[in-house]
Amino acid sequence: WTGFAPLTLAKQAGLFEKHGLDVTLKKVPQASRPLAIASGDLQCAATTVETWMVWNASGVTTKQIFQLDKSYGADGIVVRNDIKSVADLKGKNVASSAPGTSPYFLLAWVLNKNGMSTKDVTVVNLEPDAAAQAFLAGQNDAAVTYEPFISAVRDKADQGHILATTLDYPMVLDTVGCTPDFLKANPDAAKALADSYFDALDLIKKDPQKSYEIMGADVKQSAKEFEDSAKYLKWADKAENKQFFTKEFQDFSKTAAELLLQMGLIKEVPDVTTLADTSAVAN
Repeated sequence: WTGFAPLTLAKQAGLFEKHGLDVTLKKVPQASRPLAIASGDLQCAATTVETWMVWNASGVTTKQIFQLDKSYGADGIVVRNDIKSVADLKGKNVASSAPGTSPYFLLAWVLNKNGMSTKDVTVVNLEPDAAAQAFLAGQNDAAVTYEPFISAVRDKADQGHILATTLDYPMVLDTVGCTPDFLKANPDAAKALADSYFDALDLIKKDPQKSYEIMGADVKQSAKEFEDSAKYLKWADKAENKQFFTKEFQDFSKTAAELLLQMGLIKEVPDVTTLADTSAVAN
């Protein structure tokens, strides 16, 4: 996911070390991340705001500490050319990762906004990269995917088109979170992680070409391809983080919780104030 790339840049450019951190980045499928946190393999993770709610509801206690990015067209649903509207998805096969993940939630959100639900489609469980590859190979009627994979479909008009993205449905907000035990044992870690990320954003501004090369290489893209992917999202700097956690976080969390409840992924709406510890970006 292109939105997480500044974390790779922070690692490669020694920014974590500069802030006194020894960080190992692991690429773990979203559905497997809560298990990795629960087992102690991961102390922190990056995912979407509503996914943290699902994890907490299932007993994987975590606190979000800073916002990474907001998707502006970087996530979406790609469809065959005979599908012209969301209503046309009824009865169709849609490739998406499992319930409790961001792509599945995006699918549910878009269907819900159009008077439908995931019961109206047949969901084929595939991770976003595999979903895009299968779609381009002629499999399934639709797929939920994101950058850099969605751009592969943008370039293949004969295979299909993009039906809906987060430009139409702004609902993919990524944050970094950690376990309360880790944050308690390492009181300076949250701020050091956030500051490393903000330094990475500064580096992108100062030396975009080199930064895009580093981040692109990690997802098998050229600097130019990565730059094009990144146009569909916005990384959140410190000022934007403060603003986000002041109101948007609470409003979105409440709306998302209602849909998660309807989907049966949580049993009750959580107290939003327990989901984040924003001390790292408050000062």
